Amino acid sequence: MHRFLTVLCLAFFVGTIAEYLPAQIGPDQLSELTKPHDYVLKRSSSYDRTGGNADARPVPSGSTITVLDENGPGEISHIWFTIADREQFHLKKIVLRMYWDDEKTPSVEAPIGDFFGLGNGEYFLYQSIPLSVGADKALNCFFPMPFQKHARITVTDEGQERIDSLYWNIDWREYRSPLAPDTLYFHAQYRDAKPNSAVREAKVNLDGKNNYVWMEATGRGHFVGVTMSVFENADGWWGEGDDMFFIDDQKLPSINGTGTEDYFLGAWDFGGKPFSYGLFGAPVVGPEKKDSKWSVYRFHLDSPIPFTKSLRATIEHGHANDRGDNFYSVAYWYQSEPHAEFPALPSASER
Repeated sequence: MHRFLTVLCLAFFVGTIAEYLPAQIGPDQLSELTKPHDYVLKRSSSYDRTGGNADARPVPSGSTITVLDENGPGEISHIWFTIADREQFHLKKIVLRMYWDDEKTPSVEAPIGDFFGLGNGEYFLYQSIPLSVGADKALNCFFPMPFQKHARITVTDEGQERIDSLYWNIDWREYRSPLAPDTLYFHAQYRDAKPNSAVREAKVNLDGKNNYVWMEATGRGHFVGVTMSVFENADGWWGEGDDMFFIDDQKLPSINGTGTEDYFLGAWDFGGKPFSYGLFGAPVVGPEKKDSKWSVYRFHLDSPIPFTKSLRATIEHGHANDRGDNFYSVAYWYQSEPHAEFPALPSASER
């Protein structure tokens, strides 16, 4: 009898949780197919309005194109881009921005490659739950992005050459009823250090001083992950840095990790082998040599990191910040609006 009640309670709990999880990260997508859905699925895309096959848009250098401009309530469920651009490192020079409910400053601002985890400006294939890059150059995002009144997404070409062809499909759900008042909004912020400032004399680091900062936020929300790319400026292992999260104005880290590859859920310098899984990966693993490139990611979909006042998410660059490598990152989180102002995005030449 006790076992029956335990199983019954567990089934009820799992079913209740599944009801409120977005379909793209639900524990059992097939089981959701038998349930009715009370939304109208919409799509904003670059399709040829004449009925022909010219399904892309050119984007002149220095110009901005709006790829979604819709009224709510609604929720973006999937974003897909592919880009034909002959300019080297165009992934670093094209900027993606997202605005919710007529806000003046974006909740998402990042080079388009960095947003999709391609922080070294080069394409590679990998698969995670919220982000993936498919063959050959298909950029996919499955983070749910709700909006109450309005959503606008723009793409800006800050390169010297035009984007020959920008293709996009953005799927979103038009809801019949307003969002719940406590709905949190999606945010993503780009940061970089070129290079990090090495602190050679430090032996210990208890308070996170001089750490590389993934993001800082004020308000209420939760941190859900980060993608990061590294360019080594010296031989040796770059990943002895500990992750440190400072929650709700704490002076010492509320969460303190044991090393960079440990935070990204690998081990032993990632074993010299690339890998990518649903919640973590190191899809680009280089030799531990000067000029090597690395790309890593971790998503906290299993346990997002909540904050009620503020969050400062950081990581050391080497033990006690004794390395001076280049870091490029995008942090992803959800929070109530308004959000704190983002740092100024570096110019395309600086990125």
